[in-house]
Amino acid sequence: MTTQAGTQSTPYERIGGEAGVRAVTGRFYALMDTLPEAAACRAIHPPSLAESEQKLFEFLSGWLGGPPLFTTRRGPPMLRARHLHAPIGEAEIEGWLLCFTTAWAETVDDAALTAALMPKVEALARHMGNRQDIPAAGHP
Repeated sequence: MTTQAGTQSTPYERIGGEAGVRAVTGRFYALMDTLPEAAACRAIHPPSLAESEQKLFEFLSGWLGGPPLFTTRRGPPMLRARHLHAPIGEAEIEGWLLCFTTAWAETVDDAALTAALMPKVEALARHMGNRQDIPAAGHP
């Protein structure tokens, strides 16, 4: 997307900056706490989701082209390594994706951005798998 000044706007700017990212992450964790389809994903999180929500907010801020909050506060993301303590299989991935895509659809009104980013989000979610019930990439 090009702004009036002719510069490219970032996904972070397109969804409303900090407020937009907070809306996505807040809704994401509200869904994780309530959707039965997300029970497996919810079960690998701590009782309070506040810190998880803050970490996702920080990560998405930088990933979407905004301030690199996560790397500034916590170092390189190394997401898979940071999640190896949690068993992540198909049920956890599908629950996470359902929460994310639903939260995104409910809070972001930019079809072109959604089309561009959702394949990357899905690839990232699937990369997190660390249990044997995960099919090999490209092999359902």
